[in-house]
Amino acid sequence: MKYKFKDTITSDVMFEAYGKDPKELFENAAEALFSVICKIDKISTKKTEKLEMKSENLEDLMIHWLQGLIAAAEIEELFFSKFNIIEIDDTHVIAEVSGESITPEKGETVVKAITYHEFKLEKIKKGYIVNISLDI
Repeated sequence: MKYKFKDTITSDVMFEAYGKDPKELFENAAEALFSVICKIDKISTKKTEKLEMKSENLEDLMIHWLQGLIAAAEIEELFFSKFNIIEIDDTHVIAEVSGESITPEKGETVVKAITYHEFKLEKIKKGYIVNISLDI
């Protein structure tokens, strides 16, 4: 399982993402995020952007990664559907993300921000798990 959605309240959407390593965790969290933002299964990979983010630790890097994806989508006016982490460590991520131009018919929910509400990233027996709350 890549991710699952949890009980939500009206102003938030919450999900858990999973990965055998940080690379897979970050890719799956991005996919979960964009499955809220758009009809991800209908988004082609016509345009590719390279993103790089830095932070103090892996937990903050996850927040910056997802918030950076929201910003990149807004600035470039793209819905993303493919996320490829090229390089990652506890403080730095480089990725290529692909998608297509935003169209209203492929849009879903506007995500304003990633919040720290119930945020938790941990290493578990089978890899990693992160709990994310989206402000919608």
